Amino acid sequence: MTTTGTVPATPAELRRLVAAGRWTGPTAGLLDGYQQANLVVVPQDLAYDFLLYCTRNPKPCPVLAVTEPGDPTVRLGATTADLRTDLPRYRVWHHGEQVAEPTDITAYWREDAVGFLLGCSHTFEGPLRAAGVPVRYAEESAAPPVYVTNVPTRPAGRLSGPLVVSARSIPARLVPRAVEITSRYPAGHGAPVHIGDPAALGIADLGRPDFGPPPVVEPGDVPVFWACGVTPQLALPAVRAAYTITHHPGHMFVFDHTVDEGPAGLTG
Repeated sequence: MTTTGTVPATPAELRRLVAAGRWTGPTAGLLDGYQQANLVVVPQDLAYDFLLYCTRNPKPCPVLAVTEPGDPTVRLGATTADLRTDLPRYRVWHHGEQVAEPTDITAYWREDAVGFLLGCSHTFEGPLRAAGVPVRYAEESAAPPVYVTNVPTRPAGRLSGPLVVSARSIPARLVPRAVEITSRYPAGHGAPVHIGDPAALGIADLGRPDFGPPPVVEPGDVPVFWACGVTPQLALPAVRAAYTITHHPGHMFVFDHTVDEGPAGLTG
């Protein structure tokens, strides 16, 4: 991970460091309270199907912003930024096969590209911590474990696939508080989709996530699962579009507004 050695004080500062190649690490745990977002970029001929997929699956895919075809600039409230350079790391697919994990997608951007920013669960971690609900992460990675479930999402056009969830271990007595707090943030996936037994989601071994580090579990903890923005990364490759681009798990876009302020307006 490339960093400057200091934690950026504002989202704008973070984006400047990212664009300069001086911050390529995860954004989890950074800038508590600011709205973070997942990225999906698809060709224009797939954009309607993807928007419909998000509309039918708002828990894993809460849409925050959509760009005009070919325009890499996202404008939402006070935030104006370039989707090609302002996330720390990306994933690029060609015809359903992953071909690169760059820190800049300028070379992969096309004239018909449509960018979507989707809400992220890192958004509600600041409010959880502020309320005294611990957010436990493995020392080697400031990110939650992420699992592919056996729960299907609602298909839309050419898109279908399983629900993906992120998990956090919450002290049993604080689970109701965690549910109450996260339900306030639908742009961060909202309330949990499941509490308790991982097997109910088809997760055979909580200690072996599909993405991210193993969970940190302390005595008296209960596993709590939220819908995750990695969900589209399983649905999109099967379409075998000429190209698709997403964020690398844990490496998000960060807006200038906090989750409690909200943006001044929702625009492309």
